[in-house]
Amino acid sequence: MRRRRRPLVPAEADPSRGIELVGVRHAYGERTVLDGIDLRLTEHRVGVIGSNGSGKSTFARLLNGLVVPTAGRVLVDGLDTRDAVREVRRRVGFVFQDPDAQIVHPTVAEDVAYGLENQQVAPAERAERVAEILDRYGLAGHADHPAHLLSGGQKQLLAIAGVLVMRPARVVFDEPTTLLDLVNARRIARVIAELPQAVVAVSHDLDLLDDFDRVLVMDAGRVVEDGPAEQSVRAYRKLMADR
Repeated sequence: MRRRRRPLVPAEADPSRGIELVGVRHAYGERTVLDGIDLRLTEHRVGVIGSNGSGKSTFARLLNGLVVPTAGRVLVDGLDTRDAVREVRRRVGFVFQDPDAQIVHPTVAEDVAYGLENQQVAPAERAERVAEILDRYGLAGHADHPAHLLSGGQKQLLAIAGVLVMRPARVVFDEPTTLLDLVNARRIARVIAELPQAVVAVSHDLDLLDDFDRVLVMDAGRVVEDGPAEQSVRAYRKLMADR
């Protein structure tokens, strides 16, 4: 008689481990977009820069399980994104470049509440948390307004609010200022700078990363520079000048 396999016991989370990428490779069909990625991210602010097609957006999506690697492992606080994706996404929020890809409900308040409903937060607490986050980001007066009628800057704030209301320990931003004018780009930069959460930000906006603890430079699917912001930005500028 065949013995029944014991169910897998989830690993215990260890926040001190941060985000680990171990032997990571990722391909879309025959096209390899990331290869040979071995990193541990524990810093409060980590930036990721690189030219279009360098693999940085795929890299960002690996960090909360939106994408799982073709080979290797991504661990968040020791939890593998392959088999603990629900818990990983509680720990790592993700803000997309285009907020319209993230806003799914008709009104502002409904959209912010959506993630809390999925987490089965009690209605009274849900209402309190939604009101608090909308007030924090100047959206309280728009709570019942159609979300699609907000300005570009307000939509980005709404997308951020919808992530932060769930209280993740880390937030990944994929090009958070690319679609914004200068005034709104600066406003979003201030929001990111003031967050108590750890941040990973993919960005072409080099000024956004000025005071980041660590910046990765990606090229052709690999990390080619890894250091303080000033060092990495200098290396990136040289890489682009040599093209």
